[in-house]
Amino acid sequence: MSAAVTTAREVTEAVNASVATGRSRDRGLASLLFLGALWFSLFFGVMVLVVLILDTVITGAPRFDGALITDYSSRVHPESTGFRAGILGSLWLMLFTALFAVPLGIAAALYLEEFSDSNRWWNRLIELNLQNLAAVPAIVYGLLAVAVMAAMGFQRTGIVLGGAIALALLILPVIIITTREAVRAVPQEIRQGSLALGATVWQTTWRQTLPSAVPGIATGTILGLSRAIGEAAPLIIVGLATGVRFDPEGLFSEITALPMQIFSLTSQSKEEFQVAASAAIVVLLVMILGLNALAIFIRNKFQRSW
Repeated sequence: MSAAVTTAREVTEAVNASVATGRSRDRGLASLLFLGALWFSLFFGVMVLVVLILDTVITGAPRFDGALITDYSSRVHPESTGFRAGILGSLWLMLFTALFAVPLGIAAALYLEEFSDSNRWWNRLIELNLQNLAAVPAIVYGLLAVAVMAAMGFQRTGIVLGGAIALALLILPVIIITTREAVRAVPQEIRQGSLALGATVWQTTWRQTLPSAVPGIATGTILGLSRAIGEAAPLIIVGLATGVRFDPEGLFSEITALPMQIFSLTSQSKEEFQVAASAAIVVLLVMILGLNALAIFIRNKFQRSW
């Protein structure tokens, strides 16, 4: 008995000694330098972002008025130019982008995660392409949207439909990937319990798996839309105008978007246009932060711990 106690004590001392040795190594000069470099990189990146935001807010502060939102753009009176058409155009684009991308993305993710056979070569090819499409530059989706519009027989691409197709193609891989992760996080016991009670795979997916994954799906979808609302490159390729002075009236109405107007004004030499562009950037930041806050609220409100 004493020999066993002695052996256990020696093992404990050896473990403690190894832990102490590991801690001493973690506190070595190289580790401290690497940790310091990481913290400095984080601090430098955050400070640069804060300085840029503060500079933009200060520059655009003289234009924080009602005309910024209620008036249309004006080249004649740059001191009172507004972004009504761009704000409404961005909202219309987000609405139809969500209508195009969200149902298709969720359906594709459910098929790949719940119904597809991973041993089939075409399913593996789809999954490989999804990972690659998530890293494709945004301007490529604008070219693809132009090709889709031409195949559909449209002569004009600078309309709500063209911009919505471009942005929907842009965020579709993100929605599919995030939806698959949300569905994958649902415990298998829920599926097995439903199947054991006689439900089919479709009934289990529709009534059990999908409702349980809604918080993660909603969060990923809103974050994808918040990325799309700030994109200008695919909209430039699609051909959205910058000087639109009327509200959108339908899916085939010519529109502009807030990033497009910002891009146009930043290339102007007059100081009034630069101030207006800074104010518009702040408006766009508020819209993006609002979407991100909504995503965080949904995640914290409806997230379940299994």
